[in-house]
Amino acid sequence: MPHADLDIEHPEELIAYMREAGRLEPGETPRIEILAGGVSNKTVFFEPEFGQTLVLKQALAKLRVKADWFSDPARVHREAEGLRALIELAPVGTITPLAFEDERVHLLAMYAVPKPHENWKELLLAGRLESGHVAAFAELLGTIQRRAHERREELAARFADRRFFESLRLEPYYAYAAEHVPEAAGFLHALIAAARARTLTLVHGDYSPKNVLIHKGRLVLLDHEVIHWGDPAFDIGFALTHFLSKAHHLPAQRTAFADAAILFWNSYLEALGEVPWRGDLEACAVRHTLGCLLARVAGRSPLEYLNPDARARQRAAVCALMTSPPPSIPALCGEFLAQL
Repeated sequence: MPHADLDIEHPEELIAYMREAGRLEPGETPRIEILAGGVSNKTVFFEPEFGQTLVLKQALAKLRVKADWFSDPARVHREAEGLRALIELAPVGTITPLAFEDERVHLLAMYAVPKPHENWKELLLAGRLESGHVAAFAELLGTIQRRAHERREELAARFADRRFFESLRLEPYYAYAAEHVPEAAGFLHALIAAARARTLTLVHGDYSPKNVLIHKGRLVLLDHEVIHWGDPAFDIGFALTHFLSKAHHLPAQRTAFADAAILFWNSYLEALGEVPWRGDLEACAVRHTLGCLLARVAGRSPLEYLNPDARARQRAAVCALMTSPPPSIPALCGEFLAQL
């Protein structure tokens, strides 16, 4: 079987590939499970009889969403580079170590997070919101961005390629939403220009609860294919969007999720410390939060838990706030909920 034809979601092909690569003993039968949930990769749990359990990822050229959305499968190697950097920048135990990568088939393998573990997004949607998890999520981001800034002479060049951020975030989130929500187009195009101009530290680009597993109370961060040197406010806005959208989705816990968003911001600032670009960070984060809140109901990848009525309500609330953005994160949280 030619390597170029490898499909890791076909167990017989994956077993043959792993045996040929010397990563599986002859006669050894691994346990293979196709993992669901992602739109941009094929992801497989691979547990051999001997040796360490792996999670393998193979990037898709066409993402699994309703709208046409394409991106170069070579981005999986950006994720591998991200894993190599983040294992040094993030607190111990919060990043899965890279096992290997194969550029011939656009594949990477990382060591699996031990079981039992839970996906944080699923916990939040079930209403299981814990302040300790929120604070740890914020501290993880602040620590990565502070330490990356300290190593900027090395990392800025290493992560200067921003094409996957363009194809997986700026175009499908902001530009697509601008095309479909004309009243927000000016705001979103200005936001795109600002994001391109602000190159300050390492940006994860997919900083979301869906990319966090919780094992023995510790958060483990996954999915780094959009990582680049850029605007830290994007990660903040991306993360805050999930707290505020869940506040919208779960009315009984609306205040709790808004409080979590504020806790996230304050804990992030504490971990970030005194960086030169801290002064205008909050204003930029407010704008990215508004942009992402709109993109997640009007972009190529809408939040699946918001129904059409809720998406229309969130769109109207955000467009109203874009005319005069709130001056702070706490004000944004209060005004967003008031608009709902």
